Amino acid sequence: MKTIKYVFISLMVICLLGMSVVPVLAAWPTQNINLIVPWSPGGASDLTARTLAVQMEKALGRRITVTNTPGGSGAIGTQAMFDAPHDGHTWSGNADGSIITYQCLEYLPDISHRDYASFLAVFTPNVVCVPANSPYDDFASFWEAAKNNNLTIASAGVGSSGHQAAEIFAAYAGVEYRHVPNQGGAPAVTATVRGEVDSVMQLSMEVTEMLRAKQLKALAVMDTEPLTIDGYGTIPPITNWIPDFPVVGGRFGLFLPKDIPAEANAKITEAFIAAAQSETMLKFAEERGSKAICLYGDEAAQVLEDGARLISWMLYRAGVVEKAPSEFGIPEP
Repeated sequence: MKTIKYVFISLMVICLLGMSVVPVLAAWPTQNINLIVPWSPGGASDLTARTLAVQMEKALGRRITVTNTPGGSGAIGTQAMFDAPHDGHTWSGNADGSIITYQCLEYLPDISHRDYASFLAVFTPNVVCVPANSPYDDFASFWEAAKNNNLTIASAGVGSSGHQAAEIFAAYAGVEYRHVPNQGGAPAVTATVRGEVDSVMQLSMEVTEMLRAKQLKALAVMDTEPLTIDGYGTIPPITNWIPDFPVVGGRFGLFLPKDIPAEANAKITEAFIAAAQSETMLKFAEERGSKAICLYGDEAAQVLEDGARLISWMLYRAGVVEKAPSEFGIPEP
């Protein structure tokens, strides 16, 4: 009987000793976070990501370092995010309009828009802008010129929101144009300010400061309602001239691999909600002619799904992409 007792005690001691050497798993996040912005500094993706990062650092208790990695219309930096461990410590700052095109453009052929956990914080419409000294003082004169000449239009790159806006403009206005891609929204706007191109159709967030500085003229906003920018004035909607023109804009925020740990996703979501609804974010959007939003989870996923169906097929019909989106599982709208 004593032998059995001693064996039992010995086993208990061994179990306790074993438990004492099992490492205690640290709560996520266990390290600082790398936020990759796959565009040049100063664009809408960059500005939104940096503003969110400052707010989310407070909730997560970790530093969020922003790294700009432009190239490939944002695909290079996005691939770098997917190449990093899917532990929730590497994020991307981008827009839904770019994310939904990477696969059909075959920049990231193996990564679908359905592979992301998306957190959308700002909606900003596209604006038709020309240099300050442009001969076009209103959209009507610009449209008439576009009918007779292949005007040059700058964008942040092939497949970017500015490029999509130009393609939609060409389709609905019945014109052709010459595309001048850049490595981000800020370079595209700068090229227009310098008079290197006839126009830029980037997002309101990216053109606001140059409008206020009177370095650009805004001819129309790609929306059904006017856009008022403090310090500049009111921009008429493009539907004043083309009534059936759709609302065209970008939703900016954070994108991560969908298969990050559940704990990481939950904490990021909580921090994102607080940041997206903060006074700082509301003021950030308002000052840039934009609207603060807070979309995540299934709701954000549906936004990407709807956008992929619309934009991918539009690019295919325009001859920008070779493969039909159906080959990537994207049905026609």
